[in-house]
Amino acid sequence: MTVHITTLSENTAGRSGLLAEWGLSILIEADGRRVLLDTGLSLSAAYNAIGLGIDLSRIDKIVFSHGHLDHTGGLPHILRMGKGPVEVIGHPDMWAPKYAKAPGRAERYVGPPFERRGAEALGATFNMTKEPVWISEDIVTSGEIPMTTAYEKVDPILYVKNNGELKPDPLWDDQAVFVKSDEGLIIVSGCAHRGIINTIRYGQKLTGMESVYAVIGGTHLISASAERMNLTIADLANFGIKRLGVSHCTGMLAACVLARKFGEAFFFNNAGTQIEL
Repeated sequence: MTVHITTLSENTAGRSGLLAEWGLSILIEADGRRVLLDTGLSLSAAYNAIGLGIDLSRIDKIVFSHGHLDHTGGLPHILRMGKGPVEVIGHPDMWAPKYAKAPGRAERYVGPPFERRGAEALGATFNMTKEPVWISEDIVTSGEIPMTTAYEKVDPILYVKNNGELKPDPLWDDQAVFVKSDEGLIIVSGCAHRGIINTIRYGQKLTGMESVYAVIGGTHLISASAERMNLTIADLANFGIKRLGVSHCTGMLAACVLARKFGEAFFFNNAGTQIEL
């Protein structure tokens, strides 16, 4: 089975004529399905699709990796390019009132920048579930990802607001898409807020595939300590990954470290990147 992956939106653009925008949107074409993981922050994914000659009206499913605005905000633009209803798969907690608050800074809302009913009026049909969703025999959403490593933690500046009070967000809505290929498991990650190693290990368990061929997308190493970085690299190396394409919340410093460690297996996965696995 051939797997085509196109990154429609990312913090940086890999070619002229495309928009760079903080966030992520990745199109997965495999097993006769076209699945869009996330929709970017605003119009960049829709705009870049046109520049890349991609018809977004042919999308079969949209999956939200979690409920932050830089992964959900482009949904209305995507829906306006469609020709009918499209199923949007996500976790119920994506609609929680999500905020970010760093020490010494004011809180800011970071949840979806649109109302659910507004998206439904544009053709979205929401499938909100905590469980994995098998889109085909070889493509599955992770659902809730258990945290099993000792060193991967959810970012402490992320909160949900309950009765006017900010409480730590466990990011139960954080999920990925797993693709079973002839070469091994392909992990496509939005942000991996619950840990990229936790995500990979759960993908192995859920799909029954031990071999990990590729990891693509956000790894949330942008604020990782040196200890977490070293432990993550060691665990990634143990998987024997053949293609490692990082994006977005990985951060430039972490990307450089990973590039040095993984050599030819590494690529920077920015807007306009198109790969065939």
